[in-house]
Amino acid sequence: MSELLVDFITSLDGYASGEGWPGFWGLESPEYLAWLGEQPEVTYLMGTNTYRLMSGFAAGEVPTGQDEFRPEEEASVDELSQAPKVVFSSSLEEPLKWANSTLVRDDAVETVRAMKSSGTGLLSTIGSLSLSRSLLRAGLVDRFRVVMFPVITGATGEERIYDGYPDVALEMIEHRTFDGGIQLVEYKPRVLEHPPLDVPA
Repeated sequence: MSELLVDFITSLDGYASGEGWPGFWGLESPEYLAWLGEQPEVTYLMGTNTYRLMSGFAAGEVPTGQDEFRPEEEASVDELSQAPKVVFSSSLEEPLKWANSTLVRDDAVETVRAMKSSGTGLLSTIGSLSLSRSLLRAGLVDRFRVVMFPVITGATGEERIYDGYPDVALEMIEHRTFDGGIQLVEYKPRVLEHPPLDVPA
């Protein structure tokens, strides 16, 4: 049976990106980049918006505000290009141009449920806030990992990650501090029907 990981990188205040900031907020460290390179093989799951953004980077589109990719950004995009990717979309057309990408029009929750029960190895979301939220609500997420970069982007932050989430209890299963103050926390999530102290009548 496959394991499903929801994996985010965020600012301390829970934004996925910030206007005018480079990838990794420009704060990635050698230790963190080395750790990224050591991760096991994974099949990535994503929605339409993430596919369009990341496939654009793979095709050479530079993020807004940058003249060119930094070497660590190029390496990250290259690794994604080589990995298998499943894209859930009703608006994209086949064939998908990004290498190793498979388009799925069926319901994402039911498709991932079937992938988990019949497959092996690790499935991981990348970006795709609404997809991640749907999979969590459905109780399919085995691990919820957040890497927090030491910056607050209150004025420029974009893509608030946790808006629209249910209440979730988190059991910590791993934590680590990388050089530069980057914090990794990983949890086993459990969606709550009601707050713990709210006893149903």
